[in-house]
Amino acid sequence: MNLVSLQNQLDNISFGILLLTMLIYWVGAAFPKVPLLQNLGTTGMAVANLCMATLLGARWIEAGYFPLSNLYESLFFLAWGVTTMHLFAESISRSALVGVVTAPVAMLITAFAALKLPDDMQASAPLVPALKSNWLMMHVSVMMLSYATLLVGSVLAIAFLFVTRGQEIELRGSSFGGSGYRLTSSLATQTNRLPVAEPLMLSTTDLGTTAVLELPTMTATTTALTPQRLSLADTLDNISYRIIGLGFPLLTIGIIAGGVWANEAWGSYWSWDPKETWALILWLVFAAYLHSRITKGWQGRKPAILAALGFVVVWVCYLGVNLLGKGLHSYGWFL
Repeated sequence: MNLVSLQNQLDNISFGILLLTMLIYWVGAAFPKVPLLQNLGTTGMAVANLCMATLLGARWIEAGYFPLSNLYESLFFLAWGVTTMHLFAESISRSALVGVVTAPVAMLITAFAALKLPDDMQASAPLVPALKSNWLMMHVSVMMLSYATLLVGSVLAIAFLFVTRGQEIELRGSSFGGSGYRLTSSLATQTNRLPVAEPLMLSTTDLGTTAVLELPTMTATTTALTPQRLSLADTLDNISYRIIGLGFPLLTIGIIAGGVWANEAWGSYWSWDPKETWALILWLVFAAYLHSRITKGWQGRKPAILAALGFVVVWVCYLGVNLLGKGLHSYGWFL
């Protein structure tokens, strides 16, 4: 079996495994008391990760350069990064629910690369002069890893918004350490009853000072969240924060390495190319996310909305720029 045939088989195998793994995670979410499903999901992601790593290794050997020169290769590298970050997130959270949202992302990426791209875009080709540099591995690989990491962190934040139904809750442990969650005046207590704002409040009357038990006013739109949902929301928020905290330094290193490579290739560290501009926007979005959590102490809904915005910006920076207009980074893509 030659390397080209091996690659063609591995991309379809990777897609098939990820599709099956996604279904396993979804069934496992519906039947959480079946531990076998969680183990099967983790195994499926690990096998898919290994298949994609083998595919990229075969492409590297066949073409003679690091496999990040065209859309097909970068998509599989991105999917490999997503599955790697999934395994990391699942190991630190010990929750199979991470795979419910990360497996579809990896599956859709591989489906697009293996099933939708034409054959000429899947085939390896000689590097264009601009990519014949040792910086190809340093800059592009780090940027792709940062995209994968930020995608996983962002999709977990989107899952947090879904679990909490977009409501504002106050969490403990996501930014300041500790565990569990605290309640807000708009959500249910851990016993799933109406929250008590203050157990006892002093009220001055004609008879003197007396202790009065008061209940807060609940609006008709307030929806109680079960303790299980609140615990899951706390886990998703915490893991999302950690993953984004890992992806942001990778993005920073990738942008710096790109600037050094740009100066070497084009004589300028920064030229406001569309890809560079959107990379800066992406950096600012996640810098605002981390600043809001570390400095401002934001938790829960507000930073999750920022992370959801970052999910969109990642795709604009990775694919949208090349679809909408030409630039210095358009070689090997659509235009």
